[in-house]
Order: sequence, then C-alpha cells, then structure tokens
Amino acid sequence: MTPEEIYPMFLNHPVVTIDSRRIEKDSIFFALKGDNFNGNAFALSALEAGAAYAVVDEAELAVHEKIILVENVLSTLQKLARLHRQKLAIPILAITGTNGKTTTKELVSVVLSKKYNLISTKGNLNNHIGVPLTLLSLRPETEFAVVEMGANHPGEIEELCRIALPDYGLITNVGRAHLEGFGSFEGVIQTKTELYRYLEQKGGTIFINNANPYLSGKAEKVNKVGYTTSRLFDGLEGETVSADPMLVFKTLFPKGWLYIKTQLVGSYNLENALSATAIGHYFGVDPTVIAHAIESYKPDNNRSQMVVTERNRILMDAYNANPSSTRAALENFVHIAAPKKGVILGDMLELGAVSQEEHQKIIDFLSTLKLDLVYLVGPNYLACKTPEQFRHFNQSADLALFLQQHCLSDYLLLIKGSRGMKLETIRPEL
Repeated sequence: MTPEEIYPMFLNHPVVTIDSRRIEKDSIFFALKGDNFNGNAFALSALEAGAAYAVVDEAELAVHEKIILVENVLSTLQKLARLHRQKLAIPILAITGTNGKTTTKELVSVVLSKKYNLISTKGNLNNHIGVPLTLLSLRPETEFAVVEMGANHPGEIEELCRIALPDYGLITNVGRAHLEGFGSFEGVIQTKTELYRYLEQKGGTIFINNANPYLSGKAEKVNKVGYTTSRLFDGLEGETVSADPMLVFKTLFPKGWLYIKTQLVGSYNLENALSATAIGHYFGVDPTVIAHAIESYKPDNNRSQMVVTERNRILMDAYNANPSSTRAALENFVHIAAPKKGVILGDMLELGAVSQEEHQKIIDFLSTLKLDLVYLVGPNYLACKTPEQFRHFNQSADLALFLQQHCLSDYLLLIKGSRGMKLETIRPEL
C-alpha cells in the first residue's frame, strides 16, 4: 500500500504508535526496525492489544486483513506525515541548534499557545522518527505547530525539512557538539544552516540573533526577523539584568523596556528566552502576555533546573553536555554568590577525535576557577591532566557510592554532563 492509500485509514484512526507495548485502542501500529529490534515481529500482538491496523514491510508477516504491507515502514511513516502536513496546510516553525533547542521550543510554545491552538514536539522527539510522529499528531483544529529538529550528521536537517515543510525557522546557536558525526565545527554550521537554505528556496522566514557571527553570515539571502543581544545590531533588543541564579532579562518593545523574571537558571538562557519573545511579538502576542507566559514556564527533565534538597542547592543541567554548553554553564556558575560551591561534571560524549582535547580545555578552565570541590565522572575526564584536588570517578554509580559515605551539605552545586553519563542518578545522595 502507498501512503496515499493509507491516509484515509489514518483519518479514521488518527493515533499512531511505534511501541507494541503501549498500544492505544484503534491506533495504527508502525512496525519500525532498529539495530536491536524488529517491530514486524510484534504486528499481531499489536492488533491483539487493540490496534486498528499494523503496518509492516515483511511479506511473510502480512497474514491478517488488518496488517498493511508496505515497501519500507519508516519511509511510509515519513511520507504519511508529510502528506498529512500538506493536507492541513498550517504554519510550522522549525527549531534546531546545538544548545537550547528543547528549552526554546517549550518557551516558544507557551508564548504562541496564548494565541493559537498549537501542537509542538513532545519531549525531544526531534529525529527522523520523532518529527513524523509530531506531524501526525496535528488535528484539523490545530492552528500552528512548533517542530524541534535534531541532527548528528550532515544532511539530517535538510531531510527533516523535506518531511515537515516548515514555513518559519530558528537556529538557537551553533557549537562544538556531535563532532564525531559532523567532523568539524564547520560541519555543525553547515548542517544546522540547512534550515536556512531550505527556507530560502521556499520563500520562508527565519528568526535570528543578528549578533551571532556564525549564523548572520549564512542568512544573507533568506527573509529574516531579527532579535539581538547586542546594541550594535538591529532587532528586538534584550539583555540580562541578573542571573543569580534565575535569569531576569529586559526586552525593548516599541512602548519601552519590559522586565521578565524567568524560572530558568543561567544567563546562557537569555537567547532562548529572547527568541521566544521575538517570535511572540512577530505573531502579534501582546508583550505583557509574552512576559507572563515566559515567567510561568518551569523547566524539567534536568534542564536548567534549580533543585533544592534538604542539604544542598543544585543547578541540575544534566540532560546533555558539549564543550560549548559546559563552558557557558561554568562561566555563569562563577558569578553566582554562595558560601560553598562545587561542580560535578560528566563526560561530554560524541566528540570523536577531538574528545580528549575538548575535555582537557574544560579541565584547564576549571583550574582557573575558585571552587570548593570538583568531581569528574567518566573515562574521558579521567584521561586528562588534572589538579590533585579534583576527584575522579569512572561512572555515576561510583560517585553515588562515594557520596553515601561522604555527605555534602550547604553547597551550591552545578551538575552537568551528557545524558549517557546518567548524572541524575546521584541526586538522591545530595
């Protein structure tokens, strides 16, 4: 069957699932394949669990009238999502970038939802599977969609654009992340700006921090709406008022400065919050409504969170880490006042050949800071040259055991590391 032939079935059963263990009644199960699983094997069990149809790409499993055979399940899912997006023809804003994608997506969504019936990416389902799932969650009453796009290799943003067909785009920033896949920092820039090139061809519009030198030079031929963190550049202006630790910033609207008190930790969140402000302003959301929406947003999932325990205060930013975001977090942490301060860093993953060099740079920077303790977790940091007072742990479980025996109290702690390091598991010991 083709996606066009499946589409009427989808309209009658507009819920899609890819996990046979979590079947919603009357949904359509897409039997995806991965390195360690084959969804085709679970097609019949999905039907038994209540799915209306199961889509497979192995002919020998098409043994039931409710099993739909296609050439490739993933390709069919993507094409069906694109078709659905075309049929609804609503405005779509795509968001990508090295750091802050999910936080920015959440901020933009809370702002625009004050005016539109809006759908946005759930969590960080931002890849070649997550983006189609987001598009297939659109409903006839949906007026606007915000779609997050992630990438770890060249060409991926272009591929996602061909599925989502966005009308608007935002690149939060570019930094030294996923270098194992991109090959270089220039590779990061080229891949992220695939969004600009797509919108240039389509005649779409981008939102851009005109003060970002890496992005402004790549946006000369595309329609743009600017904002800026520097008075030297054009656009809706914003600047940090304080970040001790929560970010307070001000934005210059036509009627004057507006102060916004966020629940986000760190001055590095200024660009994320300012971009949401600029996008809301562009789409006609009242400035006071924008401010209220941003102030009401509370981060979760270990992203820029302030966590207060019985013994310590924790700046929990352990969802992801790369050289750019780690350096920014440390620079912000330095300026927060506290009697006792400590840093717990986990390895930054997917850096390829430059991994040890980038970890050493972070160590060298840490060595210049006045901190009461530094705990490093992971083999990459372990391989670096470090001061004697820095303590190393091979994995988070080792640090958790150490903390059970060496209790920390009255500290302000920054916890930062790649998701794979599982630093959130040490939180109960703090």
